[in-house]
Amino acid sequence: MRKAWNHVINLKEEVYAKKRKNILCLEKKEVMKFIQEQTRKGYIQLSKSLQIALVFFVGKKDRKKRMI
Repeated sequence: MRKAWNHVINLKEEVYAKKRKNILCLEKKEVMKFIQEQTRKGYIQLSKSLQIALVFFVGKKDRKKRMI
């Protein structure tokens, strides 16, 4: 019985990891699209600085995410 339970937990962890990977991939694409668009408009420019800015995604009521 214990092996079956561990198997279920492992499957759930694998599914969660795959979903998380897909979400991260979608978020990365959205960030890259934002950077390309803002660069094209001239609002931002490439830099050689080692400083970074963090990006967060916040859930909205309609279940979409907004980048902040």
